[in-house]
Amino acid sequence: MTDTNEQAPARASQSRVRTPPAWAVLLAACAGQFLVVLDMSVVNVALPAIRADLGMAESGLQWVVNAYAITFAGLLLLGGRAADLFGRKRVFLAGLALFTAASLAGGLADGPGMLIAARAVQGIGAAVLSPATLTILTTAFPEGPARTRAIGTWTAVGAGGGAAGGLVGGLLTEHLSWRWVLLVNVPIGALVLVVAALWLAEGRSGSGRRLDVLGSVLVTGGVAALAYGIVQTEAHGWTSAASLVPLIGGLVLLAAFVAAEARVHEPLVPLGLFRIRSVSAANAILLICGPALMATWYFLSLYMQNVLHYSPVQAGLSFLPHTIAVIAGSKAAPRLMARFGPRTVAAAGALIATAALLWQATITADGTFLSVILGPGALTMLGAGLLMTPVSEAGVTGVAAADQGLVAGALNTSRQLGGALGLTVLATAAASRTGTGTGAEALTSGYALTFVLCAVFMAAGAAMVALLPRPGGTPGTTAA
Repeated sequence: MTDTNEQAPARASQSRVRTPPAWAVLLAACAGQFLVVLDMSVVNVALPAIRADLGMAESGLQWVVNAYAITFAGLLLLGGRAADLFGRKRVFLAGLALFTAASLAGGLADGPGMLIAARAVQGIGAAVLSPATLTILTTAFPEGPARTRAIGTWTAVGAGGGAAGGLVGGLLTEHLSWRWVLLVNVPIGALVLVVAALWLAEGRSGSGRRLDVLGSVLVTGGVAALAYGIVQTEAHGWTSAASLVPLIGGLVLLAAFVAAEARVHEPLVPLGLFRIRSVSAANAILLICGPALMATWYFLSLYMQNVLHYSPVQAGLSFLPHTIAVIAGSKAAPRLMARFGPRTVAAAGALIATAALLWQATITADGTFLSVILGPGALTMLGAGLLMTPVSEAGVTGVAAADQGLVAGALNTSRQLGGALGLTVLATAAASRTGTGTGAEALTSGYALTFVLCAVFMAAGAAMVALLPRPGGTPGTTAA
């Protein structure tokens, strides 16, 4: 569409004044994503200290993680669409400001309720912020090698944030307090806010359209109800009313979400987007692999501290090789994709992670760092890094600029939704295997089971890689 005479000079002037350098765009986007993913894992090492300080039950402890994960997953689509409609910079700044304020509230929490509520609000801020980070990149870098490298860096920083969360959380918990795993976001968030305000340019693609708030409420409520129902099965069983009511209610809400999206004039998720093969395949892979990626850090943190009796710092340092491995895999992926193709690299990454998770399942109550932490953990993260970059790029390839934010939100939703629900299922499975036992052998048996199940999820993701378009194919081909 051609600019009007009045619009053209203004836009040209804005372009001259506000076109940021590529490195500044990449820095702001990656810094925002680092904070979001860091908070998915930074509390893991601090969980025993949080439980002791606030007197939380084991069943409530997982909600310190899931309160963040569920609101994050449920509102990512809304956040992605908001970035398209109201401006990527404006939404980025709003999400980061809310995330930072919630981090302050969580760090000052005086009880379990306030902490869990603050984590839920953090998830809302992250859901607004995270899609904007990917959309900023995909609209600033055209399709091709430059975008591939940018997404590879974004993936590496995000994955590194998740793996580094253990080290950061351990250092802060042991030398300061568990509260600093949240309070540390405040100065960092303030700094990124300043950088983004100064350097990012505004951009939007869908001015005049409205947000589908009903759709967002339905999908978030559905996910939360499913997660709550799964948690209830641990104490009441799968056939009790306490479990079945929220499980059925969650499924009904999700079905209502799909029905509403098919009828509303401006849906949160235009269902037609999932007829694009690259979009549907990438979302399916991330959904099924999400449990393996999130649960690995969660259960390894508990195993190291509850069974091997590592201090928070020792547990955090043990995750350092994982951080290096996931960054190495993410950075190597673009070069390997150019040579072997994205499907081959993604499948290899998923299969490497599957084998490593089966190795991880051989943990024993008297394991050592070298025998059960270093090798399988680093190999899992190397495979994850090789998997995530080609899948993330495939998910946005061939998508119109006006829908980039939505698709970025959908990709993150699939990963976080799979992770949140998967973590709930795996925690329930571990508790069932452990039973009433609290000794090292009983706990190890429960944790080992979760790694076997993670390997099953990852193997299913490897099989789904075949759904990605072939190199040189048409991203818009309808998936079978």
